[in-house]
Amino acid sequence: MIPIILSIILLIALAFSISVVFKKRKKAGITGIKSALTPICLYLIAVTNLLAYWFDFMGLINWTIIVILLILGAYFMKYMPASEQ
Repeated sequence: MIPIILSIILLIALAFSISVVFKKRKKAGITGIKSALTPICLYLIAVTNLLAYWFDFMGLINWTIIVILLILGAYFMKYMPASEQ
């Protein structure tokens, strides 16, 4: 029962976070896919962990995917616009 509740909370938080990022990008006038690749990689890490938990592949494959997504997210950070504050 607890894993189901935690998974639902994760999905709700993920949907809320995606909507906040989308609204902030729209408000700032940021377009293009390159600047969105870092958040996409980080969201994919959360989805990968959720799928790994439910389908029971918490081993080397999961860790490899996570490390690759982290490296890609760090690499694509150079395309994110600098803050003007």
